[in-house]
Amino acid sequence: MTGWGQYLKKMRGVLSHRGRRREEIEDLMQEALVRLLEYCEHGAEVREPEAVLVRTVQRLAMNHERDAHSELYVDEPVENLNLIDPRPTPEEVLSGEQCLEEIRRTLDAVSRRTREVFFMQRLHGFSYSQIARQMDLPVSTVEKHMARAMTALVERQRREMLEP
Repeated sequence: MTGWGQYLKKMRGVLSHRGRRREEIEDLMQEALVRLLEYCEHGAEVREPEAVLVRTVQRLAMNHERDAHSELYVDEPVENLNLIDPRPTPEEVLSGEQCLEEIRRTLDAVSRRTREVFFMQRLHGFSYSQIARQMDLPVSTVEKHMARAMTALVERQRREMLEP
């Protein structure tokens, strides 16, 4: 395959590798060919038509993608934008620390083993069966420890809600 057929195949391959749909590929290829022909009609000489066509179709695809998502772009320089800091505010940090302290105090009231089971499951992501194997306990005992820890935390939350 030589000439235009080869160019079309190359452009189609470049666009399909970039996830373009068939209809979009055809439109972009047609636009690239029209631009090349217009360029030549104005007296320009093209020594590497395949390279020009591939680069043109790539740019057209990028422009098409940009235009399809124009709502993501703003007309202002970044320096003028009010950017939101995603970090928690000092008040949120303090509130979180206080909440963790309350949870720690609540869990201090349960047995050491119940705390260990709770932290293994909630903090480290172990399954009940993994905890049971590691602590040499039946799974039903692990479930009971988790139930005790959760009951203590729910009771603490209930008391907090009742306080004025």
